[in-house]
Amino acid sequence: MLMQKPALEMCEEWKSVWNQYKDRLTPNRKSGQELIDYLSKEYVLTEIHDKKAADVVRFNVTMNEVHASRLAPGAVPITKTYYVENQGNGCILYENVDEIFKDLEKIFVGIDVATGWYTVEGSSMLWDELCAFQGVDEVDIQNFYCVAKYIDCLKRFGWLQKMLCE
Repeated sequence: MLMQKPALEMCEEWKSVWNQYKDRLTPNRKSGQELIDYLSKEYVLTEIHDKKAADVVRFNVTMNEVHASRLAPGAVPITKTYYVENQGNGCILYENVDEIFKDLEKIFVGIDVATGWYTVEGSSMLWDELCAFQGVDEVDIQNFYCVAKYIDCLKRFGWLQKMLCE
């Protein structure tokens, strides 16, 4: 999760990581439903039935050319929104909350089932975990930031070696 304005040095580092890994990656992006299944297995979730929460997901997909291009022709986003509860594995997320999110009471996750796009508010750790779990597609592999972030997230969770061996 990028939470600051990128400096030129950051971009150069991302390009370096991209050059190192881009030819070793194969498309392995998981679907929105696979993200939901993973989250449901790992965390206690409460589904949110709120139009504003659903709109956050829908508008991020439809207003961003890259995300919208992942929609099938004529398809619309299928939004699912959740709070991650401060129970079980969720306790770790709440204990390691970023300073910027310290005043939030709940960790929010929004997922578009149709495209696999997701957002997390309240935990960069969970955003990174979903990034590592979800994988990349052909479009992502051509983007130096996407590849660098994916590799960084894989390293954070100790999944890099497994991914390279698949």
